[in-house]
Formats: sequence, C-alpha cells, structure tokens
Amino acid sequence: MGKYSSSVGSWRNNWPQLSTYFKYPPEIRKIIYTTNSIENFNRQFRKVTKSKTIFPTDDVLFKILYLAMYDITEKWTGAGWNWGKTLDQLCIYFGDRISPVDIE
Repeated sequence: MGKYSSSVGSWRNNWPQLSTYFKYPPEIRKIIYTTNSIENFNRQFRKVTKSKTIFPTDDVLFKILYLAMYDITEKWTGAGWNWGKTLDQLCIYFGDRISPVDIE
C-alpha cells in the first residue's frame, strides 16, 4: 500500500458505510458536496478570526468577515443548480420524509 496505507486501510475497513454514498444519483451527491463546502466556508471564517483574540468593535469584526467572505466566494466556480431534478430525486429516495409544505 505504501505512502497512504492507513488511508487505504480505513477505506477498506469502512467500505460498506462509505459505499452507501454511491447509491444516490449525482443530484443528491451534490447536496452532500455542498454540505462540505459550507463546512469549508465556516472553517475559513474561523481561520480569519482565530488569529485575533479581541475585536475593538463589532464593526471591525463585520468588516473582517465581509472581506473574508468576499475572498472566499470569489474563488467559487461551477454550474448552476438544477433544483427541479434534485427535488425529483429527493422525492424518490426520501418521499416519506418530504411533505408538500416542504416543497412549496
């Protein structure tokens, strides 16, 4: 296995749990990716604010977060989201959990 033996071993040991991800269509998997993107976005905010122990005013904090958000979102690229198809797939896989009120 070499350089990544612990990672490969972990994948092999946990494959039944990891492989359930692949049973979903790309539209649902994209929602999972988006969750990771949101976590990364929050991590970037923590990274910016972690170096400062105190902010003189709330405005200073808001300005720092705004500039960080501007830098983070400027790197984002990608195609638009096809919500109609995504919602169709969610209804197929999780129809028992989605009510008509959630859809409107």
